[in-house]
Amino acid sequence: MPPIFQRLQQATKMSRRKILLLVLGCSTLSLLIHQGAQLSWYPKLFPLSCPPLQDSPPRPKHMTVAFLKTHKTAGTTVQNILFRFAERHNLTVALPHPSCEHQFCYPRNFSAHFVHPATRPPHVLASHLRFDRAELQRLMPPGTVYVTILREPAAMFESLFSYYNQYCPAFRRVPNASLEAFLRAPEAYYRAGEHFAMFAHNTLAYDLGGDNERSPRDDDAYLAGLIRQVEEVFSLVMIAEYFDESLVLLRRLLAWDLDDVLYARLNARAASSRLAAIPAALAQAARAWNALDAGLYDHFNATFWRRVASAGRACVEREARELREARERLLRRCFGDEPVLRPAAQIRTKQLQPWQPSRKVDIMGYDLPSGRAGPATEACLKLAMPEVQYSSYLLRKQKRRGGMRLRPEPVLDNPPPRPIRALRPGH
Repeated sequence: MPPIFQRLQQATKMSRRKILLLVLGCSTLSLLIHQGAQLSWYPKLFPLSCPPLQDSPPRPKHMTVAFLKTHKTAGTTVQNILFRFAERHNLTVALPHPSCEHQFCYPRNFSAHFVHPATRPPHVLASHLRFDRAELQRLMPPGTVYVTILREPAAMFESLFSYYNQYCPAFRRVPNASLEAFLRAPEAYYRAGEHFAMFAHNTLAYDLGGDNERSPRDDDAYLAGLIRQVEEVFSLVMIAEYFDESLVLLRRLLAWDLDDVLYARLNARAASSRLAAIPAALAQAARAWNALDAGLYDHFNATFWRRVASAGRACVEREARELREARERLLRRCFGDEPVLRPAAQIRTKQLQPWQPSRKVDIMGYDLPSGRAGPATEACLKLAMPEVQYSSYLLRKQKRRGGMRLRPEPVLDNPPPRPIRALRPGH
């Protein structure tokens, strides 16, 4: 035993084995601290509860991801996770041509021509679009992992009805903006093919590239075929009601760290702008009207839990709990000891003020405590940055990286109908 070990053993009365373990532990801790100083400021979560199998070699992080951002499914929060990951790894994010605003010319079928040239070829895609398999595969590199997210159709439809009530003609026709009145006789208000009609009927099916006018009651084969098409392309279909468990599966699929999927909740409505609970009869009516969406959700909810069982349900739940705990620490570090979602009017930081779809719907957001600056503050800003601001920021950044001049953009030939614009402050 070296002399220093002998002196330590005499002073502490510790066994030789304990001394060796102590020295080894200190060396390991020193190494982790040194490595952590070179990494992002996010908390590192060691060890993961669901490590890969021992006979599986470590995989590098997967860097090419296409996320089909469906409507009113927590997709904005997933998009923010992907945007931040892309920034930290200097990846190119596909962004819409300004004529499309912050969506890829939705509700038109996606075309690679809708992508800004400064953001091609991309590694990551995460903005709203209507799915077109051939066009996406023409844009994205080989080996791209495709993921999407679904939400329980009754809850999703309540959110759509509230959020797009001033824009969707089918919703505007309903007396007193009553969801119950609409679902009592949807055919009295709905017109197929009308502008924004897809927000009033089987929106999930439409976003996935399907025919939202088909009904599984009349044609079971169509639903089965749509499910098969989704399964052929998407490696993971997440479920909004089990968001943290979905992120655990996502990070495992992409070989990411758990801290890569930390998040702040974005684009959330105030309690005053949503139903506290959907009555059972109303939920049943919403699912019946959106039967295609209900069939998609029921199928992929079942496959989701089979994926969880395959990964080990206990360890997925344990890792989801670790994610929630780390997320709470991060939110306190960024937004104060009691981080709360605030109405847009109470958010001083302009870059964090969320878009308001109408005067009847309040979208909440976070604000930074005053007097902070530095890299940590910048990271907190990105954590809570709404979709419109983050998309604009990334486009400017990628144009500068490509040496493009920041000038007004040309307008596409045959531009689509303009997406919904944000209300001016005070309106």
